[in-house]
Amino acid sequence: MTKTIYHLWFPNIFEFKGGIQTYSAFLLQAIQNIYPNDNYGVFLMHDRSPSANFTNKKLTQFHCAGVVPLPLRRPVFAAQLIGWGIYQRPNLVIASHLNFTVAAYWLKRLVGIPYWTVAYGIEAWDIQSAAVKTSLHHADRILAISSYTRDRLLKEQNLDPKKVSLLPCQFEPSRFQPAPKPSYLLEQYGLKLKQPIILTVARLAEVERYKGYDQILQALPYIRQIIPDVHYIIVGKGNDKSRIKQMIVQLGLQNCVTLAGFIPDEQLCDYYNLCDVFAMPSKREGFGIVYLEALGCGKPVLGGNQDGAIDALCHGELGALVNPDNVEEIARTLVQILQGIYPNKLMYQPDILRQKVIDYFGFEQFQTTLAKYFDKHLQSIR
Repeated sequence: MTKTIYHLWFPNIFEFKGGIQTYSAFLLQAIQNIYPNDNYGVFLMHDRSPSANFTNKKLTQFHCAGVVPLPLRRPVFAAQLIGWGIYQRPNLVIASHLNFTVAAYWLKRLVGIPYWTVAYGIEAWDIQSAAVKTSLHHADRILAISSYTRDRLLKEQNLDPKKVSLLPCQFEPSRFQPAPKPSYLLEQYGLKLKQPIILTVARLAEVERYKGYDQILQALPYIRQIIPDVHYIIVGKGNDKSRIKQMIVQLGLQNCVTLAGFIPDEQLCDYYNLCDVFAMPSKREGFGIVYLEALGCGKPVLGGNQDGAIDALCHGELGALVNPDNVEEIARTLVQILQGIYPNKLMYQPDILRQKVIDYFGFEQFQTTLAKYFDKHLQSIR
């Protein structure tokens, strides 16, 4: 009996960890759990080699384009995708970025291979490329990570709603669990055990100011009038850091804001447990895995009410949703949360909060949903 072959196209999953990389790694793991005996060709645009810890190597062939110089990498990667597709004739291609769908479209035209793609957030909104638009209309299924992304995609691209499906992000509950505030971090930053701490984890890039850290900084003078010893920690690195430092000085917040910079993955859980509220009032987030990680540590979470955070916080069931442009509302809500008087009492029940986020966004749910889509695909080609 001929084995099914899947080709999976990822930007990268091993040498950099962001939201897309985390989602892609879970997607690969879930597919291989659903069909453990099938063959997989995994194509990685920016990774130079697979991780030595990857388990299912026997049935998985990795193709890494990260060794190619950057100016040549995109065309070489595209040629690799189409060349191997024609040679191996996979039963299904899954392109984990919308930009890859152009190659998938041409592969489908040339040899009739069906393809799926994944829509995350900003790259799926206001698409200008005619080639990407065409390839989206010819995709066999589009997996959207949030209803916000799905709804925008349907509205802006006039796609068939039947082929745009929800497959929300998930996280690793084993890595994120409630624990006391780590003493080494309290000591490192000169903080007291009972001191109220607000945390944001985000890439501090000029193009990602929509994450909302500016608005929290602007809200701090008001918050300090009511909670004088409040401290704000921003974890992340990027080219926006010098501007943020200037803003901190202009607002006179030098003694109550810490820019922690880059931290290793193994310390991330400790930072979530250090805080009393995780806040990222973004307005262009596709979903926001960081919300799930904070919830997994049993922490109250504040997000914006205009993007994928609505999905991550289950329309307010798991956290507070605020207008990301309203500094006064952000300040007022953070004060309520820190004073323990926010109306959603679930936010103060860490064990129940953790269990709910696992029920909604754990790996089992992710894999079960994906398996249903595969069943529908198999039924459609029989």
